[in-house]
Amino acid sequence: MISVGLGVLLNPLNSSMISVALARLQHVYHLDFTDVSWVIFSFYIASAIAQPVMGKASDLFGRKKIFLTGLVVAFVASLIAPLSPNFGWLIVFRIVQSIGTSMMVAVGMAIVRIHITEKQATALSVLSIFLSGAAAIGPFIGGVLIHLWDWSAIFFVNIPFVVASFLLAWRTIPKDEPPTSAARNMSVRKWFDLIDAFGILLFTVGLVALLVGLLSAKSSGHVSSGPVILGLIGLVALGAFVRHELKATSPFIPLRTYAKYPAMTWVNVEFILVNVLYYSLFFGLPSYLQMVRHVSEFQTGILMLSLGLCSLVASPLAGRWIDKSGPRPALLVSGLLMTFGSVWIVTLNQTSPVTSVCLALAAFGISNGLNNVGMQAAMFKSSPKEMIGVASGLFMTSRYLGTILSSLLLSILMGDTFSAGGFRLLGVILSVLALSLVFMSWRRRESGQPVS
Repeated sequence: MISVGLGVLLNPLNSSMISVALARLQHVYHLDFTDVSWVIFSFYIASAIAQPVMGKASDLFGRKKIFLTGLVVAFVASLIAPLSPNFGWLIVFRIVQSIGTSMMVAVGMAIVRIHITEKQATALSVLSIFLSGAAAIGPFIGGVLIHLWDWSAIFFVNIPFVVASFLLAWRTIPKDEPPTSAARNMSVRKWFDLIDAFGILLFTVGLVALLVGLLSAKSSGHVSSGPVILGLIGLVALGAFVRHELKATSPFIPLRTYAKYPAMTWVNVEFILVNVLYYSLFFGLPSYLQMVRHVSEFQTGILMLSLGLCSLVASPLAGRWIDKSGPRPALLVSGLLMTFGSVWIVTLNQTSPVTSVCLALAAFGISNGLNNVGMQAAMFKSSPKEMIGVASGLFMTSRYLGTILSSLLLSILMGDTFSAGGFRLLGVILSVLALSLVFMSWRRRESGQPVS
């Protein structure tokens, strides 16, 4: 459990620590907020693509091999990233780091399910603590490291975790079963068909082109032909992706599953919305504190700790509540808390005490703890047992899509400079989204399936 836990925490830890480093990276590389946001975009786009791919690869080559390979990749990326000569190379190493950490997340849960046969639910809950705990305390760790050293420390801090996980995993994780003869003798073309390499390519090209097109047209006052062409390429590629996935025998994202099980579709839509709300605050508030209120990275990390602590405290309480009452009441309360936190953001101004942001952080932290358990429970209720593996993969992809959309929202609203007015506008938009989430939770049936 420790060997797997130390490996899987690297993905949420590195996705959250970066939130307090955005202002410093802007200064170091002389970038505006939109450009520096690609350090977030790149990580989540790569994670959304790599995790289901590596999950399939582990079935072919063995879970222990993929887990150990991921640790090596993450080690190399963490060691080299601080030496990046420019921001473009930093993005490249962030993508490599994302792929490495995604290897561990993709197979860590499977390793626990296969090799821990007693008290399996307890083991899975412990693993979720590694995941949610790393994401929760990431901004605090990042703030402290940047205050004591520099932004490069948020990469170097991975090395002791990687080394400890590798040594423990090498000794404690049982060896993989030999691959089947079919997998051993499979041609490259058949293996590409199995992982749906063409679908992955279309999805990647479409998503990246569309995002680049949108970001390029951020707030310049006019739209040039370049962003429009990129956006159209992205839409065409995504359209081709949908058509391809509907015909593929082993699709990267099985879209037919959504059509066959509409309740599962609604769970994923809600989860995307939940993550747009949470990560808009998660990434937006540190930049607001540092660039508008001129709060140091260390103090920002301390303030952001309230978000993580509230989430950690709420998660086990949510588990007991949801076991008794089902996911609907917890998700409804979560939506109301997000609405309160979003409205509170709108009321903040230059004279508001900095500590007053803790109210918004506490509201979003508690709601995140409720959502971590509630959305997972709703997903299990809405998904047939024979498709739970596919449902879990789609569920994780929805998390990353929500995170990517939150970063895109911040970039469009803030443009070149993070401002108090832009942050208040963000609060207004989040308030509308949170009220929509409350409505969806209210209409949810007790079975966990929304009314179609």
